[in-house]
Amino acid sequence: MTISYDKGFRSVYSLTAHIVFVTKYRKKVINQVIHERLATIFDEACSKWEVTLLEFNGENDHVHLLIRYHPQIELSKFIANLKTVSSRLIRKEFGDYLNPVYRKPVFWTGSYFIASCGGVTVEQLKAYVEQQSTPE
Repeated sequence: MTISYDKGFRSVYSLTAHIVFVTKYRKKVINQVIHERLATIFDEACSKWEVTLLEFNGENDHVHLLIRYHPQIELSKFIANLKTVSSRLIRKEFGDYLNPVYRKPVFWTGSYFIASCGGVTVEQLKAYVEQQSTPE
């Protein structure tokens, strides 16, 4: 397996992250149409942030995003933007469907899950670092 690296002005990097958003109160409100619309919203938002959406999928109460990003991205601000934009648009476009479920203008929980991911495991990295020669 070869890992492709991105290049910046003074950096070479490969940054990927797995993000999970859960609907408020874990309500099962994501149907096929909302799922497809969320895919479009996330893809457009990622493009604006110069982030690559590698994969998107989910179930009726949560979604998974796999993204590739550059070091200048502040992930907490990026995630807040994704949640705000997607919630606002989904509530606007599917209000008739969501209003009986949510009395307030909400869609996602206030929290999220994020994990960095890459081509090697932590154990492989630890073994690599341990094998380095210590200067004498």
